[in-house]
Amino acid sequence: MKKNILLLIITFSVYSGFSQVKNSISRSTISFHIKNMGIGVNGTISGLQADIKFVPTDLVTSTIEASVETNTINTDNDSRDEHLKNADFFDISHYPKITLKSVSFKNKNGKNYLGIFNLTIKGKTKQVEIPFSYDETGSIAKFESSFKLNRLDFGVGDSSLILSNEVTVNIVAEASK
Repeated sequence: MKKNILLLIITFSVYSGFSQVKNSISRSTISFHIKNMGIGVNGTISGLQADIKFVPTDLVTSTIEASVETNTINTDNDSRDEHLKNADFFDISHYPKITLKSVSFKNKNGKNYLGIFNLTIKGKTKQVEIPFSYDETGSIAKFESSFKLNRLDFGVGDSSLILSNEVTVNIVAEASK
């Protein structure tokens, strides 16, 4: 009897270890869009690093932690990029990373999920809801998301009649399992 219980515990431990799938990012694009003087400005942030343990059938133990380096902000305008990197906006010398850490997940329907995340920008952490889709094809897991943020919630810039407060963020990330 003791042998059977021990065997059951070992089997469960091995199975639990394999069921927690860890993905490593193989390709990603993070872009943003904001209006400045009524004109749309697009940009990117690169270098996504992530620790993803996302299992659609086990959302309770699934986790996502990710970061990007703020010095990678690119709007195809060197002068604007340097301004965004200064203390007025992202203050990259004091806050070199933007981080994201999952709190919980919900399946909305099919391959569509809602994640509650702690998002930290410029030293300010806010809980945000981020909708995303998740799809697996072979050994590739693909995450896609589009959501809006208020830049003032994170102290990025000041209130302005020229610059919109709302920023749209788009993320496409592929991870190998």
